[in-house]
Amino acid sequence: MATSVEYGDRQVAGGGAGAPASTPAASRPPRPSRWRRVRRDPGAVGIFLGLIVISGIMLYPFGFMILNSLRTETQYLSGRGFSLASWQILFGSLPVGDELLNSMLICVGAIAIILCCASAAGFAFAKLGFRGQGLLFFGIIGCMMIPVQSIIIPEYVNLANVHLINNYLAPILVYAALGLPFATFLMTVFFRGLPEELVEAALCDGMGYIGLFWRVGVRMAAPAFATIAVLQFIQIWDDLLVALLLLQEPTNRTITVGLGVLSSGHEVSVPALMAGSLVSALPAILVYLFFQRYLVSGLTMGVNR
Repeated sequence: MATSVEYGDRQVAGGGAGAPASTPAASRPPRPSRWRRVRRDPGAVGIFLGLIVISGIMLYPFGFMILNSLRTETQYLSGRGFSLASWQILFGSLPVGDELLNSMLICVGAIAIILCCASAAGFAFAKLGFRGQGLLFFGIIGCMMIPVQSIIIPEYVNLANVHLINNYLAPILVYAALGLPFATFLMTVFFRGLPEELVEAALCDGMGYIGLFWRVGVRMAAPAFATIAVLQFIQIWDDLLVALLLLQEPTNRTITVGLGVLSSGHEVSVPALMAGSLVSALPAILVYLFFQRYLVSGLTMGVNR
């Protein structure tokens, strides 16, 4: 015979072979939907509304650029109508493809140098003990507080003395020097999180520190590499000052320098400038959206460990 046992206000049937093992789903109270749970929590509602307002503020410039890039100057002033004439003016006034390629070449070169040097330096600070290590590390961290405006003139003079002005190598080296302190700090934090048991096991197997760095450290540092690459790409891509001073020939200009030249004329077409700004912003946006998962994990790796 089937028996039933009472547990507080619940009654569970059992004893028979065909008796149900738990309360039927139909007798369970329905779970409140997510929207009902949000409505019951005033704090969550406030956070949700605040995020909507912040999102609107952040997205408004992009909506403004898209809308006005599809207008002529007359339509922009009147606020009516749409046209593709501004895009024709942009591509007719600037070699947009060449400038995008120049920007990409400089970004890739600088990021490659940053990743190679920062990963080696971070591994050395994290796993190798040497005299003056703490003082040198704090010196590198202090370089993060030096503004680029205070060193750009000495850098220009030094690069001019070695005949690197109007050469792609000049901005690549400057951007690499500016990005190395933060990248070294981030890689040091990452490599400090590697288990010491893994390091000792590799050394006992005769791998050595160089083998440990290449075979273990570099392979496990993908989140840190992605974080550094995304942050440095956005910073280098959007920079104007360094490229404007070091690349002065029209054939070497980056996209940001080209937009600066476009806006420095006697007559400035605002819709064409909006179209150029949209073209310039899209690569950085796409890189961020594609690597945002790795960016978040890389920035929080010190907290998780």
